[in-house]
Amino acid sequence: MTMALSVRDMVVTFDGFRALDTVSVDVEHGASFGIVGESGSGKSTLLRAVAGLNSFESGTLEVDGRRFKGKARDRDFYRTVQMVFQDPYGSLHPRQTVDRLLLEPLAIHGFADVDRRIERALDEVGLGTGFRFRYSHQLSGGQRQRVAIARALIVEPKILLLDEPTSALDASIQAEILNLLEQARKDRNLTFIMVSHDLAVISHMCERLAVMRDGEMVEQFSVEDLRSRSFSTDYTRQLLKASEGFRRTQSA
Repeated sequence: MTMALSVRDMVVTFDGFRALDTVSVDVEHGASFGIVGESGSGKSTLLRAVAGLNSFESGTLEVDGRRFKGKARDRDFYRTVQMVFQDPYGSLHPRQTVDRLLLEPLAIHGFADVDRRIERALDEVGLGTGFRFRYSHQLSGGQRQRVAIARALIVEPKILLLDEPTSALDASIQAEILNLLEQARKDRNLTFIMVSHDLAVISHMCERLAVMRDGEMVEQFSVEDLRSRSFSTDYTRQLLKASEGFRRTQSA
């Protein structure tokens, strides 16, 4: 069976430092797969290597049965794979209107009927056409992230790479964005690969997850295993304990 995403023994180095050390992962079509770990564990580096933003020195990457090397990606790849970044302030061009931000990917990929597609994209993320000609500095953080999601969805991808998509937002907005993403996945039968340091977010959004540490894949298991504490490493137990302790402290 062809996987939506298959990574085998991927290695990424920066100035001799191994940021990813022979990482392997498979994600099935229509699945939602989470990657968790501490800051610096390599989880975002893995996503960026898949997207072609970082090169990888060795190993293999297959997306929907097609193999890619290094940083080389073609237009068809970006019709299949889109990425939503952590920072909605840094991922949108400050001098472009929302209309321009959404028009650009449509023009690159040769879509017609752009007005209808832009209006549909804004409606899908809970923004009306009144936002179409605003600039990003006129939007709140949550609204900016909705525009970023609309920009990713507008080319009708099959796979979304989500790099901490709510961590830069207020807690009151995070649930809204997560619910929006989950609805989009169901409506479009998308495959998600989501990076987060928050196990609660991953357990809400994903069916399976991987734990990373120091550039290596520690273990992989289902969300049911996470909830029943059926995992094998002390590191995962410590990560879960730290996550639960942080949430208790925040609610106190």
